[in-house]
Amino acid sequence: MSKTKTGETIENVEFPTFDASKTTDQIRAFAEKGVEQSKEAYTKLKTGAEETQKVLESTYETAKTVSSDLSLKTIAALRANAEAGFSHLEALIGAKSLSEVVELQTAFLRKRVETTVEQAKEFQAVASKAAEDVSKPVKTAFEKALKDIKAA
Repeated sequence: MSKTKTGETIENVEFPTFDASKTTDQIRAFAEKGVEQSKEAYTKLKTGAEETQKVLESTYETAKTVSSDLSLKTIAALRANAEAGFSHLEALIGAKSLSEVVELQTAFLRKRVETTVEQAKEFQAVASKAAEDVSKPVKTAFEKALKDIKAA
């Protein structure tokens, strides 16, 4: 009773049966895999956030310490400069002649230039060390993160 392409009746043709239990198992397996991947992603995110917090705390503490060192260095330089200025003023007051005043002023200015250059070098060294110390934890964490990404 088979007819041609009109599709009215086809004998001896088997249609696949639909097994709901297999579909349910597949959906369950897919959902479980999604939950497992979500847990792994959450764990990685949590670990990353904790590491970032530690790095930021370390960076903050380092910045605080470096800031204190720089402040102390600044105060010491200001004190030395003020003392030198007052000593120079006392010397000028005690000068007996104009030539002695010119000599004192010339020596004072020469010494101030030398001291300023020396202080600038010290500040540069402290600032460079500060920048290195503050950026070191961040740099280390960034390198670790890149290594972890490459490993994954």
